[in-house]
Amino acid sequence: MLILVVKAVHILAVIAWMAGLLYLPRLFAYHTRATPGSEMDQTFQVMEAKLLRIIMNPSMIAVLILGGTLVWLEGWRLLLTPWLIVKLCGVAFLLWWHHFLGRARKGLAQGLRPRSERFWRMTNELPFIVAAVIVLAVVTKLPI
Repeated sequence: MLILVVKAVHILAVIAWMAGLLYLPRLFAYHTRATPGSEMDQTFQVMEAKLLRIIMNPSMIAVLILGGTLVWLEGWRLLLTPWLIVKLCGVAFLLWWHHFLGRARKGLAQGLRPRSERFWRMTNELPFIVAAVIVLAVVTKLPI
């Protein structure tokens, strides 16, 4: 029963984290239009900071702790399965992307606009593509 509860909470944490990973680049796309220092710029800064601090960071930490707990409960041999290796590679990308978005948020807060609205719109779907690969690997458990 414990493992099922941990899996359920892990999935909920993943949903929250993914929501932030998908929404933050969309906020950046709109934020790039705002004049640095304007009221709109300030509003986006607050929205982005709260999204990261209140939703994305805690849910990412929960995903990592609960995922580690699942590996511990199921046995370390699980780390040698191809589907989990694919999943962990996807998680590594999502961790990097989370960090990249955090640094981009700080740059936007400082008035920097090194990336265009088009860049943020185009990269907005990267986490979804990675999540699709992870879900296919986990559900099918097919050897790669």
